[in-house]
Amino acid sequence: MAVEIRPITIPDRLGTPESAEFERYAELQTAIEVERWGDDRFAYTPAEMLAMYRDDPYEIRRAFAAWDGDACVGRSITWGERDADAKSGIVIVEVAATHRRQGIGSRLLDHAEGVITALGRSTNTGWVDYRLSDLDLPGPRLSAPDGDASIPADLPSVRFATSHGYVLGQLERSSALEVGGRNEEFRTESARREAGASDYRLVGWIDNVPGALVDSYAAARARMVLDVPAGGLTIDEEHWDADRVRAHESQATRGGRTLLVQAAVAADGSIAGYTELELPPGKRVVYQSDTLVVAAHRGHGLGMRMKLANLVQLAEVAPERTTVYTWNADENEHMLAINIALGFEPHGLSAEFQRG
Repeated sequence: MAVEIRPITIPDRLGTPESAEFERYAELQTAIEVERWGDDRFAYTPAEMLAMYRDDPYEIRRAFAAWDGDACVGRSITWGERDADAKSGIVIVEVAATHRRQGIGSRLLDHAEGVITALGRSTNTGWVDYRLSDLDLPGPRLSAPDGDASIPADLPSVRFATSHGYVLGQLERSSALEVGGRNEEFRTESARREAGASDYRLVGWIDNVPGALVDSYAAARARMVLDVPAGGLTIDEEHWDADRVRAHESQATRGGRTLLVQAAVAADGSIAGYTELELPPGKRVVYQSDTLVVAAHRGHGLGMRMKLANLVQLAEVAPERTTVYTWNADENEHMLAINIALGFEPHGLSAEFQRG
């Protein structure tokens, strides 16, 4: 039977006949994460995926799946800003181990890239995650424009990307922090730093930013893609306002995630920086998402202060969570230094490729 590729219809809810294909699509994503890491620590649950893939006023998402009979054997997802000025889209393609090297990945990529082309955009970006053990492959290596890390050029996913015209634009270090049993250490160090700080105050919250800060928080979030190292990547601006902040919070909580945020507030009441931890449902791990100090407020130790305070908040809210994972551009020396000082250890690399 020939493998068929067709769009995935996003259901209104799970557990219905209409959601069956979407749920198989989600199950394949989990299977590939388990193949890569040995468990589902980085896999989205179907509920999380549904919350992300539902109609979003700020991002466009289009999913395709490859079917061998009733079995979902490949998947792609394309997304990007709805902004009419956006120039790029993000593409992820994955194929089940049983069906690789049959041209399915290339067919899925064609469908995914077609979405970006139909939107009038010319730049495609995608990424692949690697375990540290994957990176020991002998032979030629690829380096990103910035940073010192490199990846083997002969990894199958690297060959796939480069054969389709993609260029390595950035490498991100994946790092892990074991937080079990360190609560008092984090609390003591955080209190010590706060005792000597008078220029910025920290404000923390769970899931929803206080209304008095939401506009300033939106302005800070808009700086994230502009102020962090981009390597050789072209990245579209993100336009944030209070409504988008609330949509981001709602999407996370609908999927079962908890958001823990610490923000540094300047004397004038504006947010000078923030850091966000995401607690996925049913797991003992935590994902460090954004950490940003707005450029005008750097040099005051805010990154470390915010991260320490959020680790204290994590211990209070979810003491059962044992490991925090974070991803940082290999050239982001300042943030990497903070993470190393906290005790983060190397866990893997993410390679970001771009064509356009």
